[in-house]
Amino acid sequence: MCRIFGEFGTTTSGEDMARVSMRQQHGGPDSQVVVGGDGWALGVNRLAVVDPVGGAQPYASVPGVVAVFNGEIYNDQQLRRLLTQRGHVVPGRCDGAIIPGLYAEFGPPFVDLLDGMFAIAIVDTRSTPMLFLSADPVGMKPLYYSWRPGRGELRFSSEIPALLGFSGIDTAVDELALDDYLATKAPFGERTFYRGVSVLPPGASATVTAGQLRVRRPAIESGRSVATTLAESGANLNARLDAEVRRLLQADVPVCVLTSGGLDSSLVTALAARHRPGIASFTIGYAGRWPQDERSFARRVADHCGTRHHEVEIDPASFPDLLPTVVDHLGQPNADPITLSTFALFREIRASGHTVALTGDAADELFGGYDRTVTACSAPAGDDWVTPYVDALAAIPRPVREKLYTAEYRALLAERTGAEDRLTERLRSTGRDRLSAMTDIELRLRLPAYHLRRVDHLSMASSVEARLPFCQPSIVRFAAESPGTAKVWRGQRKRAVFEAARGLLPDSILSRPKQPFTLPIAAMLTPGEALTAFVTEMLLSDTVRNDGKLDEGAVRRLLDAQSNRPTNGTALAIWALVIYLVWLRAGVPAAVTASEWARR
Repeated sequence: MCRIFGEFGTTTSGEDMARVSMRQQHGGPDSQVVVGGDGWALGVNRLAVVDPVGGAQPYASVPGVVAVFNGEIYNDQQLRRLLTQRGHVVPGRCDGAIIPGLYAEFGPPFVDLLDGMFAIAIVDTRSTPMLFLSADPVGMKPLYYSWRPGRGELRFSSEIPALLGFSGIDTAVDELALDDYLATKAPFGERTFYRGVSVLPPGASATVTAGQLRVRRPAIESGRSVATTLAESGANLNARLDAEVRRLLQADVPVCVLTSGGLDSSLVTALAARHRPGIASFTIGYAGRWPQDERSFARRVADHCGTRHHEVEIDPASFPDLLPTVVDHLGQPNADPITLSTFALFREIRASGHTVALTGDAADELFGGYDRTVTACSAPAGDDWVTPYVDALAAIPRPVREKLYTAEYRALLAERTGAEDRLTERLRSTGRDRLSAMTDIELRLRLPAYHLRRVDHLSMASSVEARLPFCQPSIVRFAAESPGTAKVWRGQRKRAVFEAARGLLPDSILSRPKQPFTLPIAAMLTPGEALTAFVTEMLLSDTVRNDGKLDEGAVRRLLDAQSNRPTNGTALAIWALVIYLVWLRAGVPAAVTASEWARR
């Protein structure tokens, strides 16, 4: 697991590469290496998880082919044997060492052979120099890039703040970004808040050669539903998930599991404890008495499974100081309040001596776990199910957020097609059944943008590798082939997941109402709380006026509404605005020189 970065088609700058490397050293503290040639450079910050001694990057076992890699390849032993049979010598035990040989044998399509999570960069100088980039099919490992077509220059990195350390990046903010963010809680698709920065979509590859960039995006495939009973679906999912958890537990460093007390993480915990008795489990809570505290459920799961359980408690009074750090690591706004807790939890996991953590993310997206999905599936034929579903994705519903904008910003938006309209059109024109259409949005757009980038950036901020059993290809394929009744039926959700967990978890966990793993911000944004003072200061600051997109009077009225009659909806709207303003106030990271970094 690492952080990677580089540039191609440029006059490479050692100072630029050093600056970018230092900006993401938290994700790869074990070594930092930069290599380069005529018009190209590759770099890596390594977090040693497999073969700590012999797994150094870059990989260059094939002359003229140099590769850097972020992630884990779980079928590397099988592919290593294939390469050996074809005459390749693969050094060391590290999974990424197979990449140059596979690329030499199969060309760019070699990524289709990989089972795991990855972001890969390869420079091939055997003929016309070429840069090849690739991201895993689910988007577990992000890769951001900046392309200057007039000059044929491409620069990339694993994190946005690091990418902005390169000279020549267009750092202008996308004018649509604020409205898109408030409509979806995070920038969806290939867009970011910066006009000059894109993100490689899940399953996509990019090549740069002779001054041309070509991005190959994966085709949208409809899984063929295989008719099975619910019992069969549950048994099959249990077997597949068990196999994935077993192999994701393999590492040369300490491994733990996140246990929130909800169904998905509890199931992963139970399977992990089956293969590694006494494994450490971690959950988080907040000092004081707050609603939605799940620690008792997590403790119940830990006792049932026999884990060495750790309860991490953070003080809400620390949130104002913590928030800028979290937003900085994310690189752009994300409206999920759990970002604070996620950062704090991974920080404590690392402090306890663990480097790898298994999580339960993605079950909701794959198996229809959200209220909005169930509601849309239950709407009578002929009713408009699309509009309520899209509305439910927003941090601030359209009628509310339009009142928050200045007249100038509303006029600008009227001339453009925003995220909400793009999603609505995509759903109405899909030609697929409701559940499949929504799953496509959840899996291809929302999961990577809203969840996986958050998990990646905030875990690697503390040098922790997060592994996600539900995101593995065998589980994604199984979900695609499962009948709709194994997911959502008559108001029930995630039916196959519940069935897979029967006998492994206490009935009290299986029967409890669904509760999102989140921060109780409605309760924390009430008069007298530490977070309230910080939020008020941000929303009434000059940052609002200087940005010119938010109406100061409307923002003040939103604050008054939360003070007089607190609601979850108003609290989330305030939270989303504050995250945006914290990010805006920080501005583009300063171009710190390599010599300045060396003195830190």
